[in-house]
Amino acid sequence: MSIPLQQVARIGAYAVKQQIKGGKYPLVLMLEPLLRCNLACPGCGKIDYPDAILNRRLSYDQCMEAIDECGAPAVSIAGGEPLLHRDMPQIVQGYIDRKKFVILCTNALLLKKKIDDYQPSSFFTWSIHLDGDRQMHDHAVDQDGTYDVAIEAIELAKAKGFRVQVNCTVFDGANADRLAGFFDDMEKLGVEITISPGYAYERAADQTHFLQRERTKTFFRDVFRKGKGGKAWTFTNSPLFLDFLAGNRSYECTPWSMPLRTVFGWQKPCYLIGEGYVPTFSELMEGTDWNDYGVGKYEKCANCMVHCGFEGTAAADSMKRPLEFMKVAMKGVRTEGPMAPDIDISNQRMAEDVHSLHVEREMEKIKIEDPEGYRRATRAA
Repeated sequence: MSIPLQQVARIGAYAVKQQIKGGKYPLVLMLEPLLRCNLACPGCGKIDYPDAILNRRLSYDQCMEAIDECGAPAVSIAGGEPLLHRDMPQIVQGYIDRKKFVILCTNALLLKKKIDDYQPSSFFTWSIHLDGDRQMHDHAVDQDGTYDVAIEAIELAKAKGFRVQVNCTVFDGANADRLAGFFDDMEKLGVEITISPGYAYERAADQTHFLQRERTKTFFRDVFRKGKGGKAWTFTNSPLFLDFLAGNRSYECTPWSMPLRTVFGWQKPCYLIGEGYVPTFSELMEGTDWNDYGVGKYEKCANCMVHCGFEGTAAADSMKRPLEFMKVAMKGVRTEGPMAPDIDISNQRMAEDVHSLHVEREMEKIKIEDPEGYRRATRAA
């Protein structure tokens, strides 16, 4: 399976137009319409909030305003668990009606129950969270049986005519042979793979299993070596991003390429780091000091090689150097030889702990806007 030509053409035309115009532009809207989840993965910091915040939801109108504001051709809906949002079918259809490509990310625990609320469309893709084979995934999400539920959901969705991909996050301690075997299994199922190293969320319960930068490069070289430079498998990722993961390219991130709209507002500076929130997309773009962030600039960015930060860079590079793109796409990722020089981090500024301040501000806001909901949530806690 390959990415549909319609999607490639529409997003490509948009990107080329934006490149000609110059300036910063988003490729994908990252949307978190809720933070509540039915799993408590130790490597995720998304659910570490009081109930009053976890009970918050973006409305249908707010979700539509987000895509209208930023103008991105695609939206990736995550969370939390999006299928817990009662208006999710309406939200997805609203984006499809706007001719936006929708990637609905889910752990699949509710998919069998909810799937008939959705219809197959060339603008719609299920993205199933699977962090490797049965043992790898169930360990990563800290709940036995989730892998089997996800595989059953993939088979059901494909049988109903949906386009399906898996979203695989890799943590330290992963085994290259087993991950390659998992990719083989996904290829047999006929689903694409979105691959990324995990990001060390500062509020994650487990801080010991995130890949460091050098380990990321050697690990992905080991994995791609087992699959013809990665050509044995069908990735949604750009070939140049995969080449970057294997240490063959030195990229700086493009944090505005996948901006996040969450229940707090537009998150500054990016999907992974919450250093402030603003009410509008224009304020995010114009009011963020982008030079303060990135590898070599900020401690929280030091080990980041995550797709939401670097896919935008790879996409821009592919337009500047199409022959390089074609070379890697045809020959596969290079897995031997010297690696590209990495960015010097010796002068990066120290990380700031601002999480608690944002939580306090949001709780005060909820207390004023929804006093009864605030009381219910605090009583339950």
